[in-house]
Amino acid sequence: MNNTIQDCDLLLTGGSVVTLDDERRVIEPGAVAVSGARIAAVGPIEELAGYRAGRTIDCTGHAVLPGLIDTHDHLFQGMARGLGEGMPLWTWLTDFMWPFSISINLAEGRIGAKLGAVEALKAGTTTVVDNHYAPSDLDTTLAVAGAIHEVGLRGAVARGITGEATDIARRFDLAGELFRYSNDEEIEITRAAIEAYPAGGRVEVWPAPLNIIYNDQDLVRRSVALAREMGVGWHTHCSERLEDPPTYLEEYGVRPVEWLYREGLLGPEATIAHGIYLDDSEIEHVGETDTGIAYCPISHQYIGLGVMRMADLRASGAPIALGTDGPCCNHRQDMFEVMKQAILLQRVHTLDPTISNGEEALEMATREGARYAGVDAGVLAPGKLADVIVVDMRSPHLTPRHRTVSTLTYCVRGSDVSHSIIDGELVLENGVCTKVDEAEVMAEAQARAEELIDRAGLQGLLTPWRHDGSG
Repeated sequence: MNNTIQDCDLLLTGGSVVTLDDERRVIEPGAVAVSGARIAAVGPIEELAGYRAGRTIDCTGHAVLPGLIDTHDHLFQGMARGLGEGMPLWTWLTDFMWPFSISINLAEGRIGAKLGAVEALKAGTTTVVDNHYAPSDLDTTLAVAGAIHEVGLRGAVARGITGEATDIARRFDLAGELFRYSNDEEIEITRAAIEAYPAGGRVEVWPAPLNIIYNDQDLVRRSVALAREMGVGWHTHCSERLEDPPTYLEEYGVRPVEWLYREGLLGPEATIAHGIYLDDSEIEHVGETDTGIAYCPISHQYIGLGVMRMADLRASGAPIALGTDGPCCNHRQDMFEVMKQAILLQRVHTLDPTISNGEEALEMATREGARYAGVDAGVLAPGKLADVIVVDMRSPHLTPRHRTVSTLTYCVRGSDVSHSIIDGELVLENGVCTKVDEAEVMAEAQARAEELIDRAGLQGLLTPWRHDGSG
């Protein structure tokens, strides 16, 4: 026992502490001391008995773990939650998401992001990589970043860059008003947004060429150069459809991730959503360069995209993390559900129940997510950022509890999260956001969403019961 009195700001004590540290310690019961924005100490209760805290939270009957990191999201899509069901990807884009995205305005984008941030925070997410592309003007991009910051989340707004329409975009009917800016304008707007929310803040802005398949190659190069110049990450979609690599090969004579590798564009600052259809050499390139891949198992099932080669990608050494993919491809921002589906999808695809497990899922949601997002979190260890969540385990669906890790990955729901600490700040207390009024956010989102769906001409998607298989 340490008898030396040490001061800290916050002490979480008495819970099952799942550290995700290098030894993967699960301390039951344990304690976590927080000073400022960092973790001061982690260990059994008796080892932290000498800490005198400004505030102590009794975590008996709870689990304490690193905050979850959602590495691919589209927060604004919450304004169309529940619509667009039962469509293949590019039909989903052309007939639903593009008309919706073209119609959305600044106020709707801001409240959509704010609503999504509240939902994510209440479900245990502490960092989000939000791929925002509608609308992508400077003022709306800054408003989305401001909404995330106001709620208290850590995150990156990956500003969706479309630029000038390519032949592939025109061939698949993706060209149109979403390609509203020239390539030069895209870089200028993104630079200004990064200057307003630069590297090192709780919320950053990253360049995000929207999809390698239909982005102009030179615009991708310029986006990556901008990210490296400004010291931030960059984000994109790539190889999510079976047809994507063959389409790119036909157009450019090379597979998309192979092209990124040859151009020197992969690296620890590169983050790719999906990456379902990578061949052996592309997986090797991803691992060699420490390029991040966001595994989004629920959206992969929802749109019928396929199954990512998770075991091979993790074996490559690349940071493989988890994402919700937003409220229109997932319908919930619950990373606990994503963890469970990440395991089960691999098992049913391979017919092998040993292919993945709860420990692996929890690592991808925390440690690997932190590697991917470039944040000094994801682990409960002294010196790490104090991004910590507390989960109430005192419910029938969590009883009896034999193994805390299994309970977290198979049984817990996002609604079981009671407290979230980000940067040492208590931003969720007893399930309630401390920085914004949740009821006001929901009321504004509902009113604005109804106006938006009407203006976008999507009333046909509102039918109470579908008889024809349409979304």
